[in-house]
Amino acid sequence: MKIILTIISFTLLLSASDVMSGSLKLEGAIDILKSQNLEIKAASLQIKAAKADEKITSGMNWGKLDFTQDYSRSNDAGNVFGFKLTSREATFGDFGAREFMNATGANGGVPPESAYTTPPQDLNYPDDRNFFQSKLKYEMPLFTGFAISSYSDIMNKMTQMKTLEKDQVVNEKIYQLRKSYYEMALLEESITHLRTILNNVNILEDATQNMIEVGYAKKVDLLEVKAKKGNINRLLIELNSNKKLLYHYLSFLLNQKITSVTTPVSDIAAPSISDEEILKNNVDVQKASTGLMIKNDMLKVSQAAYYPTVGAFAEVATADNSFLGNATEHKGYTVGARLTWNLFNGGIDSAKIEKSKIDRLETQSKALLAKKGVALELAKVRTEIESADEEILSLKKELVLADAIYENYEGRYKEKLSSMSDVIIKQSAQIEKILQLQVAKNKRNEKIFLLEKLANYKK
Repeated sequence: MKIILTIISFTLLLSASDVMSGSLKLEGAIDILKSQNLEIKAASLQIKAAKADEKITSGMNWGKLDFTQDYSRSNDAGNVFGFKLTSREATFGDFGAREFMNATGANGGVPPESAYTTPPQDLNYPDDRNFFQSKLKYEMPLFTGFAISSYSDIMNKMTQMKTLEKDQVVNEKIYQLRKSYYEMALLEESITHLRTILNNVNILEDATQNMIEVGYAKKVDLLEVKAKKGNINRLLIELNSNKKLLYHYLSFLLNQKITSVTTPVSDIAAPSISDEEILKNNVDVQKASTGLMIKNDMLKVSQAAYYPTVGAFAEVATADNSFLGNATEHKGYTVGARLTWNLFNGGIDSAKIEKSKIDRLETQSKALLAKKGVALELAKVRTEIESADEEILSLKKELVLADAIYENYEGRYKEKLSSMSDVIIKQSAQIEKILQLQVAKNKRNEKIFLLEKLANYKK
């Protein structure tokens, strides 16, 4: 009873937020899945995060503009003189000119020797002073050895990678959703068949009871019919329980409570897609290819260490002993550029480049392996679909034969040409063929959905 075991093995989690009214069709369920499934939502947020990283890296090309406001107060001789010089307020008096001239005048106009050797009081022991400096500085990289452009390419491809990962999540969830819908269809079809058989058993039970009353059957025959009837009822209970479990799983996938669905036709056609198209559109193959391009860009980042970096800057500032005091008179500017070129760092750069080359070779091998792995899985799925087609065709013929044999033995029993045990055995064979056919159809549907998932197939 593979179909029962398959359904029971689902993880049963329920995140109920809304109650679905009416019977939900597969197309509508897929639309809900894309907008409400929690894993798909998480994958969408990862794409947004990757796009933000892309903008961050792109912004590095435009440099940065900083505003700095400093406030200081000091009586340190060097600081006070520097404050005055920066705010363009330094005077000769700050150098002790007044003390020098007083000593010169006291000496008849001739500077005494002490005037040159005595430390000036005004310069060495100034009064404390406030210092406000407002500075606007813009720095911009002119050349970084192609490092920034390579990082931008990497971030762009990371966004592509996250988009592919979301596609993979969507494909997987759609695969699970469609498989669940078709399993529900097969469950209902099995329940319909069993109810038909149960109705036949009820008719047989009534006929057996009548035959006992006229002496043409034994009580043990009636017991066998009742036992078979109980067995069919038990199977119906199990199948209905599995339907409930499947509704729980659908509720988990769609992130809302699902109580009724419109099941599709249980037989579906395999998509007409060539192996070349599947390998071209397969998400795993595309991810491997994108990963290889990222490794190429990472190699370029490593090689950027061999190039010099050039940057330019421009700065305007104003300073005073009060905030923005005489800002126009005290303003100043500075412009410049800087070239930095690392000439030797112990071979670290060459080692990093070699490591990046090895990583690229490894990723190249993984990309080829991914393509071959998908091709192998594709061949396996196609073979399994062909095998399932043959199995279904054979089981349909066997079921027709089992139905005919059962009807024949039921008639023979009424004519006392066979025993009730023979009838029950033939009916068991009939039930077995019905369940085998449903399992075979389920297996075929699952493989077709897997083929479509491999092909990134969107109807």
